[in-house]
Formats: sequence, structure tokens, C-alpha cells
Amino acid sequence: MSTIAINFFSEETTFKPTQVTLLRNWLLINIKTEGYELLELNFIFCSDDYLLNINREYLNHDTYTDTVTFDNSETENDILGDIFISIDRIRENAKTFKTSVKDELHRVMIHSTLHLLGYKDKTTKDKTTMTAKENEYLALRGF
Repeated sequence: MSTIAINFFSEETTFKPTQVTLLRNWLLINIKTEGYELLELNFIFCSDDYLLNINREYLNHDTYTDTVTFDNSETENDILGDIFISIDRIRENAKTFKTSVKDELHRVMIHSTLHLLGYKDKTTKDKTTMTAKENEYLALRGF
């Protein structure tokens, strides 16, 4: 079996995910379940300020956010993307939602991956579908 092309990087943070093999396998199963082929998926863990700059530069949004997803694929049903995640926001949201940092991180990771799989969250109906998918895949996590 070839190496799973899911990479983890850090920018302006010392954060490193744990259980990376389980994390990669979980994400890969979700991607394949949706009928997609993984080419490469990069998760870049960063600070609030780092992600704010990306949000401003590429999306013209002047707000803090927990994640920004870039779909770099050129063909349908292929996953090639970069997902930036603010660890500052993850920690803050974990406190706000009374959950663990690990669970909040995994929620944001699958949320962002679902965007690459074609799911949207701008309308109430789309948000409901997205949240149901997040919960479905989080329940299958097993770690």
C-alpha cells in the first residue's frame, strides 16, 4: 500500500497532532466513502494571526476563523487541497463548546475535508446536511 498523502505542517505554532496514523486512515476512509480519490491533502496548523492574514489576502475577509480550505484539484472526484486551521480558535472553541481540543480539532478537520468533497454550509439546509455528515464521520472515528 502506498503512503497516504495526508500531510501535517505547523506555521507560527508548535502544535502537532497526535495519533497521526489513525487520523490519516480515518480521513482517507471518509474521502473514499464519498467516492473521491485522494491525491494530496495538507493540513497547516497555525496561529490566529497567520490565518487572519490568509483570510484577508485570499478571501477579502477581515475576521478570525477556525479554518480556511483551498481546493487545488483540477478534476472532479479528486482531492488535492490545503486546509489551514487556527489552533488558537480550536482551543477557544473547545472551551466555548465544552469539548476537548482533540474533538474540536477533528470536527474542524472533517468539516474542512467535507468542503473539498463538495459540501456547502451557507444555507440553513446545507448547514444541517454538513453537521449531520460531520457527526456521522466523527462517530466512526474510533480513537
